[in-house]
Amino acid sequence: MVRRDRLRRMREWWVQVGLLAVPLLAAYLHIPPPQLSPALHSWKSSGKFFTYKGLRIFYQDSVGVVGSPEIVVLLHGFPTSSYDWYKIWEGLTLRFHRVIALDFLGFGFSDKPRPHHYSIFEQASIVEALLRHLGLQNRRINLLSHDYGDIVAQELLYRFKQNRSGRLTIKSLCLSNGGIFPETHRPLLLQKLLKDGGVLSPILTRLMNFFVFSRGLTPVFGPYTRPSESELWDMWAGIRNNDGNLVIDSLLQYINQRKKFRRRWVGALASVTIPIHFIYGPLDPVNPYPEFLELYRKTLPRSTVSILDDHISHYPQLEDPMGFLNAYMGFINSF
Repeated sequence: MVRRDRLRRMREWWVQVGLLAVPLLAAYLHIPPPQLSPALHSWKSSGKFFTYKGLRIFYQDSVGVVGSPEIVVLLHGFPTSSYDWYKIWEGLTLRFHRVIALDFLGFGFSDKPRPHHYSIFEQASIVEALLRHLGLQNRRINLLSHDYGDIVAQELLYRFKQNRSGRLTIKSLCLSNGGIFPETHRPLLLQKLLKDGGVLSPILTRLMNFFVFSRGLTPVFGPYTRPSESELWDMWAGIRNNDGNLVIDSLLQYINQRKKFRRRWVGALASVTIPIHFIYGPLDPVNPYPEFLELYRKTLPRSTVSILDDHISHYPQLEDPMGFLNAYMGFINSF
């Protein structure tokens, strides 16, 4: 009898917990995105939007050196946005006439449709459309990319090599800390779960919060160059904008695309004759040293490489902006 009463009380306790958890969970899943910091708000208000097939794409376009014909287009990484470039933006305007960056579809302040088949091919087409929108489709473009943006740059390079209609005319390409080789790429645990989570992915994306995000992203920075909490909040605010956390699993399919189209994209790099450079933070756990660098040099012997300080990791433009900028300027001024 005592045992039966104890079981009944336990059942009642779990029912009460469940009844309490349901509204709390419902409130949590509908929590509004964080407000933009003054710096992030300024970034957004100084940018513009253009429309690609009915979708709004955010971009920045700054006029720098007067009289220079040079244009640089910046391609950001996953899961962040064009704001990744803010620490080197002013430095770039001192060298280039136009400095242009966009938020890829599904990122930052751009639209984040769902359901949607996100692909590297579409992102490359959006970059081409942006250059047409700005009237720069016939100009020679310097590409500077990071992480996810490296793969988009590879597709743009492939189209350039194939003389595709509407292609970018690429003058130079500088990559940085991107998994351009599937065999040396080490995705984070959360990325693996979201990429291959199946029916669990929508649940995981809804349960993702700032704590999960910051704990997942911080380890890809060096021990002395990790972002402050306010910087992490800026990244998270960009992701949460337009409910972007709900499309992360769809965006992560680029990892599978990279494996499927390895020959196309690595082949484009290996066969190109334009100047190519790689800026590398060697402490990167996603593209680990020395495996990545050895394969890169073997595959692209004509490419030059800048290796930053030993403690710089996956986000070199944020962790060591001066070192990154100096490395890039050294490359641009070499041809």
